[in-house]
Amino acid sequence: MPELPEVQALVDFLGERLTGRVVTDVELGSIAVLKTFDPPPDALVGRPVDGAARHGKFIDLDVDGTHLVFHLARAGWLRWSEAIPQTRVRPGKSPIALRVRLDDGSGFDLTEAGTRKGLAAYVVNDPAAVPGIATLGPDPLAADFDRDAFGAILDGRRTQIKGLLRDQQVLAGIGNAYSDEILHAARLSPYTLAAALTGEQVDTLYAALRTVLTDAVAVAAGKPAAELKDAKRAGMAVHGRAGQECPVCGDTVREVSFADTALQYCPTCQTGGKVLADRRMSRLLR
Repeated sequence: MPELPEVQALVDFLGERLTGRVVTDVELGSIAVLKTFDPPPDALVGRPVDGAARHGKFIDLDVDGTHLVFHLARAGWLRWSEAIPQTRVRPGKSPIALRVRLDDGSGFDLTEAGTRKGLAAYVVNDPAAVPGIATLGPDPLAADFDRDAFGAILDGRRTQIKGLLRDQQVLAGIGNAYSDEILHAARLSPYTLAAALTGEQVDTLYAALRTVLTDAVAVAAGKPAAELKDAKRAGMAVHGRAGQECPVCGDTVREVSFADTALQYCPTCQTGGKVLADRRMSRLLR
């Protein structure tokens, strides 16, 4: 799933290529991907793109005051083409869920692989009308999101820090991958309760949060959409690297599996050498 750094890179990429261009057509390959009906997609046609913005993991294209907002979810992606195919998208016949054509012949497709569909697109007059945007927490890279603001979010919450970092109503834009990376950089167990953190640990976690995300944004900046997934994977210290050596201490990166996801961590760096129980394996061994 693309998270804050990759989404910001996509926003910058689209902003450079779309701003000033005119939308000539919007084609739906999946009726289910469009979550709104008024305004219709045709309301975008014939209008110039004024810019692109990010709200958490949402991408917002301002098309002359009407907004095309989309969330790529777990298996969605954006595919850019300098010369978009002339053939029209056939609903249900390809992974293309939505295609946008521009007046210079370029355009992009929103695609989704797999059977679990989460890709969502909205055509709205105000981005705040999108339910997921209306409930977003603060952006962790915002200039006014300082250590005190972060500390106030954590204060008194008897919630595991891993889940708290991923909660979009608490912080906007962080998902499974970067929460693993932030906790590894902060040398904290994913099971640590937010309310149990000392002031020094909050300082360290805040610094790790800002550093990991800022560095990832810098790595992703300027890369075309097709290269962002590989760049994200290459930059990970523990996420997606179970069984490999921790780049900090050399211990083996471990994994805890859940029903539909998994987290990765380093025992030496994060849990005092303790290997956390893998709940899925524990059930199999009973």
